[in-house]
Amino acid sequence: MAAERVCVAQIGGAHGIRGEVKLKSFTADPLALKDYAPLETEDGAASFEIESLRPVKGYLVAKLRGVPDRSAAERLTHAKLFVPRQRLPIPADEEFYHADLIGLRALTPEGRELGTVHAVHNFGAGDILELRIGESGATIMLPFTTELVPDIDLARGRIIVVPPQDAEAGH
Repeated sequence: MAAERVCVAQIGGAHGIRGEVKLKSFTADPLALKDYAPLETEDGAASFEIESLRPVKGYLVAKLRGVPDRSAAERLTHAKLFVPRQRLPIPADEEFYHADLIGLRALTPEGRELGTVHAVHNFGAGDILELRIGESGATIMLPFTTELVPDIDLARGRIIVVPPQDAEAGH
């Protein structure tokens, strides 16, 4: 089932003394965050309009309405910001919101259960799936490529994963 709200950004910390915050955007077009406002905190307790948004090396700087100074901005450090799904564009074919991938069962091409998608990360070189394996709670990281994840079936709640050693062997 698709999430009703989607995380579109995370506040990294305060920027300067006038209440601006550093933002990491999870949208295809980072500057489109303004189009999706207001942005809500995870618990829904606070909602923010974006007064200004600009790119700075490696992140965005935003002035959020209602955040008057550095102290208020610091209190928002690490806050995740969400919007209702209906405010976002429908993903193109072969594109997915991270929220839709989290929780999917991960199966091998033979149907053997590997685990579930626990998180989706992007450290700059592309999306990485974090799979939680079995009951142990152990996790593995897997590049989110068509070679290693050839099939995503949201309706059936699963992805097919070719384990990296099998991919290298040409299976």
